Formats: sequence, C-alpha cells, structure tokens
Amino acid sequence: MLTPKEIVDSLDKYIIGQARAKRAVAVALRNRYRRSRLSTELREEITPKNIIMIGPTGVGKTEIARRLAKLVDAPFIKVEATKFTEVGYVGRDVDSMIRDLVDASIRLTKEKKEAEVRMVAQAAAEQRLVDLLVPIAVKRQKTQNPLQLLLGSGEAQEPEMSDAERREHRTRREEVLVAFRSGQLDEQMLEIEVEQSNTSGNAMIAMGIDININDLMGSLLPKNRKNRKVKVPEAYRILTQEEAEKLIDMDEVTREAIERAEQDGIIFLDEIDKIAGSGHVSGPDVSREGVQRDILPLVEGCTVSTKYGPVKTDFILFIAAGAFHVSKVSDLIPELQGRFPIRVNLDPLTVDDYKRILTQPENAITKQYAALLQTDNIVLDFEEDSIEVLAQYAFNANETSENIGARRLHTIMENLLDDISFNANGSFPLTKVLVDKTYVKEHLSSEFSGEDLRKYIL
Repeated sequence: MLTPKEIVDSLDKYIIGQARAKRAVAVALRNRYRRSRLSTELREEITPKNIIMIGPTGVGKTEIARRLAKLVDAPFIKVEATKFTEVGYVGRDVDSMIRDLVDASIRLTKEKKEAEVRMVAQAAAEQRLVDLLVPIAVKRQKTQNPLQLLLGSGEAQEPEMSDAERREHRTRREEVLVAFRSGQLDEQMLEIEVEQSNTSGNAMIAMGIDININDLMGSLLPKNRKNRKVKVPEAYRILTQEEAEKLIDMDEVTREAIERAEQDGIIFLDEIDKIAGSGHVSGPDVSREGVQRDILPLVEGCTVSTKYGPVKTDFILFIAAGAFHVSKVSDLIPELQGRFPIRVNLDPLTVDDYKRILTQPENAITKQYAALLQTDNIVLDFEEDSIEVLAQYAFNANETSENIGARRLHTIMENLLDDISFNANGSFPLTKVLVDKTYVKEHLSSEFSGEDLRKYIL
C-alpha cells in the first residue's frame, strides 16, 4: 500500500541516484496494489509491465530489485540468465526459476505462519524442556494387573505418584522454569533427539538434472533422527521450531505460497545481455536464442509444474538487467523485447555519487568498516576530506581500468585499512584512528601515482 513516492524514499536509504529506475519500479509495484482493488474480471486482464534496466555493473541494478522485494515482503529470486540452457542441452532449464520462486514463497509464508503461532509454540517448548530437565525423581517397580497377568496380555502399569510426590514434582518444575527464563541454565548441556538432515537427495543436480530425490519420494522416506548434546538455549530453539511445525497446516501454507508467488512474485533476471547476440554464431553461444525462446513463454504467461502443484506465471513481475556493452536490447528476439515494455537507463557513477555512497546509505561502507573494527577496540573517524579523496580515487580507477562501479569502493577500503584490520586483535585499549586526506594519500597514493591500477582490478 506504499505510494510510489514512499517507495522511492525507502529505496533512497540504501541506493544513491538512479532516480529513473527507482520511479519505474515504484510505479510497477504500486500498479500491483491498484490491480488488487479492481474487479476479478478486469484484474485478470491486467498483466505487470516488465522492466529492463540497462547500465554498467555496480551502479545499483541488483540492489534496487533486492530492496524492492524486501520492502513489500514479496517472494523474490535473482537468477543469472547465463546459467540456463536451451532444452536438449545439459544444464538448468528456465522453468527452474519458477520452482525456485515457489520455494522462496514457501519459506516466506511458513515464516509468517510460524510467527503467528510462536507464543503457543514457545509455551509448549518450555514444557518439553522442563520434562527433559526434571525427570520424575521417584522410580517405581512396574506392576501388572492380576487379570492381565492371568490372561498373559497387557503392559505393565506404573502406579500413580502420591499427592506429596506430585506437589514436590510440580514445585521442582516451576523452579526449573524460573531458572530457565532467567538464563541461569544457559550453559547447561542437554541431550535431545533431532531430525537429521539428508543432502544426498541433491546428488542428481550435479549431473545436470534439476531433480531432488527427497522431493520425489516425499513422505515415503522415513525421517532420520539422532541424539545431540546441545546447550539449553539451542535445545529450546529446536523444540520451539518442532512445536511450531506441529501447529502449522502445510496444505494452507502451500496454497497461500503459490498464490503469493503467482500474484506478488518478482524474478530478477540478471545478465540478460549475455544471451543476446547479433547474427548467427557457433560454438558455446549456439543456445543463446534458444534460451530466449524458452524464457518467452514464462514472461508471456504459462503454467509450470512444481512439486507443490501447477503455478501460473501470468502476473509475475520480471525485472531484467544487463550492461549491454557488446549487444543491444534490439538484439533480443522481438517477441521477448515486446514483453519488456519499460526500459530504464542507469547512469554511470560520478565522483559525487561515490562520496554519497561512502556516507549516506544506512548500510554505508564507512559505517560497515567502522562497526567491524569497533569490535576490536578501534574507533574509525572519517574526515570529510578523506571521503573526497576516496571518491576521486574510485572514479579514476574505474575510468582508467575496467569500470566495476561502486564495487571499486570495497577494493579501495580493504587496501586503505589493511594494516589496521591485520593488527587489530582486541587486546589493545580503545584506540581512535583519524582517517583524513593525509592518511588516505599515505596509504593509497603509491598505487595511484602511475597508470598501473592493477591492484584495484577485481
């Protein structure tokens, strides 16, 4: 229900510049809400307007799509177009992106349902935990009913506890529960039975077949369980998860997840320019146009079979991206071009953009490094003039060598703070390090004194 302006404002917290791309995705997202308010008949006629982002690497294409999905809590996957092959070739088929999207939707929906029952699950987990911590203290000799003994059947029965024993046991349980909630038992070890993960079912993927044996067999395969010794907090987490799963109706989760994938799913198709090529080529590029033809039905709208049931792709939003240095959008097959009516050019980054990327976003690079080193008693203080120099270095490096966009800043920051990161070990008292223009030039100028910038090429 966010307005386009609110969506752009939210994206601005993490992504610098690229106003046109932000506006395009904001409108596409708002149109989904507008469509949901229409009548069923008209709603079925309105399909999403897919987007192609055109721009060099490192300018924010992937980040825009990723933040957009987080913003609306929608099922989202990022796939590389180069990973897919034409039907008949060894490799992943394009339908697998829809199956991956449904898996992501299942996870989101299940997490939502678990949050709804968390309090009940936690209460049940506490009682199971206390059962493990406070076994019945008084051991009794099991007896058999004389009639059952005469007939030779029936199981031995354990006599009930006396009232005094029951009161003592209840008091002990309450004491242990209070101790657990106050954290007094956090270091105590406990043995519990847990489900053992089985990864052998994915073996056929390595052979180029996108099939999971465990998914095919379903409930026919018994779940392996084993005993583990864990600390009490970890045991509580495991038991809470098990109790939550008991309270969740997986059929309902599946139905809701498929609907969310169909109506709200977002697929970010990166490197689409790598499957576009002008003219006919041979060799490893022979399947480029074939991959485009395989992708076309998904974008146009079709039904894909998944392990959870059929999934319609008519209303999934596809956001494609590529640098298009060698090829052009017009090199894609015409039918596929027509399914991406919105084309947005992203701008190369300027020196001012690098300065803002270093400081403005909530997850700015300088904030990340400062937080990391503060754990080892190093307080980094970046002066304004140092930000100016770092931005200029990043811009020059990208202009002189391969342009990798904002990713260049990570390389520069790693080299700038290499000595501090290596020597900091937390044993020294709190130390403040002033990073100013002089500091930056002392640590980086030697690499930028000439035209050889190979140290900064990833």
